[in-house]
Amino acid sequence: MGAGQDSDRGANGTAGAGALEQPNLVAPVDVPALSVRFWVLVAATGVLAGLAGAALMVLLHATAHLTYSYRSGSFLTAVERAGAVRRVAALAAAGAVAGIGWWLLRRWTGPGGSEVSTALWRDEGHLPLRRSLGTAVLSVVIVGMGASLGREAAPRLAGAALASRLSDWARIDTAHRRLLAACGAGAGMACVYNVPLGGALLTLEVMLGVLSLRLVLPALATSCIATAVSWTLLPTGPTYRLPEVPLSASLTVFAVLIGPFAGLAAVGWVRMVRVAHEHRPAGWRSVVAPLLVFTAVGALAVPYPQLLGNGKDIVQLALGAQLAVPALVALLFLKPIATAGSLGSGASGGLFTPTIATGALLGALAGQGWTLAWPAPAAGFAVIGAAAVLAAAMQAPVAAVVLMLELTRTIDALMVPLLFAVTGAVLVSRRLDTPSIYSVRLPAQ
Repeated sequence: MGAGQDSDRGANGTAGAGALEQPNLVAPVDVPALSVRFWVLVAATGVLAGLAGAALMVLLHATAHLTYSYRSGSFLTAVERAGAVRRVAALAAAGAVAGIGWWLLRRWTGPGGSEVSTALWRDEGHLPLRRSLGTAVLSVVIVGMGASLGREAAPRLAGAALASRLSDWARIDTAHRRLLAACGAGAGMACVYNVPLGGALLTLEVMLGVLSLRLVLPALATSCIATAVSWTLLPTGPTYRLPEVPLSASLTVFAVLIGPFAGLAAVGWVRMVRVAHEHRPAGWRSVVAPLLVFTAVGALAVPYPQLLGNGKDIVQLALGAQLAVPALVALLFLKPIATAGSLGSGASGGLFTPTIATGALLGALAGQGWTLAWPAPAAGFAVIGAAAVLAAAMQAPVAAVVLMLELTRTIDALMVPLLFAVTGAVLVSRRLDTPSIYSVRLPAQ
């Protein structure tokens, strides 16, 4: 799914048959010239994606504050104060909302998918608006209640669905429809994390599978417009805060060595996601499964409250070296299991922050041993691990590096070590013929 796939395309512009190739049947590089009308649609998509993303995040935070009865402070602090019984009860309630909500949504909206990847690569950029927006709302509600899933799936889906509806209205061709839907998805991601450049690269490298000069401008425009619009309601600071980490020989050598291990961790994580997706329940089981799985996650959160939510607080704790070795080991195994289990129960949610959390835990744990022999700032280990696992799991090294830069805004000195780790991780994952966490959930043809 990364930019390197462009060199693997045949002369007709279609992708090859390898597991890593872009599933599009119509290559994005074949998009005709962009007309004035298309640029108007780009601007409209950016505005709508920004408004939708901001509204969804307001709903997410309102749900979290209501569920755990807090007005300020971090989500993790509120969960810890809530107590064991409330954690289990909140997750059980989230499971009931997920199971009943999506069952009703399917009955109300009828057949049709609401996955961005499937729409872009199999359905010519078409997304049903009601079902997609309903799925997005349910997704942020259960994440706000503590589900171990990422929050980015909802704004990505909403942005792509709104772009798809604009395409219907403007009656544009399939190539432009796909491009606009991908830009809408990237813009939705960009605005909720305040990562305009990262959102544009996500559009190009992950969703379109190619870095092309013709496609860069619409991707940048939609992400920048959406991010600026979201500033009216959402914070403008970095997602993660960490102390300044100077460049050191210790971190550079560590990055070279940890890269392949991060790649193996990403391979295991992607395969776990594939198994979970393949075993999603159907029929009446789709109502019961979320209740059972979410309640089990709530029980695990009694000793490990960090499991609840998308994993943002885990990353912050790892960056601040606030987790002891036993907690790092436990969370490194339990967080992916909780997230994959939640996805496998039939719930809809993102994998972006859970993937970063897995990488940060791996880097922090490895760094605990490394620093005994060759000391280095603890935050550097977590950032390097997070970027490497994210890059290999998304099959998007450029987007992953830029996203980590924008999410933290303080890793300039770590750029060379970061690139070493990302390169090693992606090489291992590609050597093992591993798809991305997005393409692995495509339905079988």
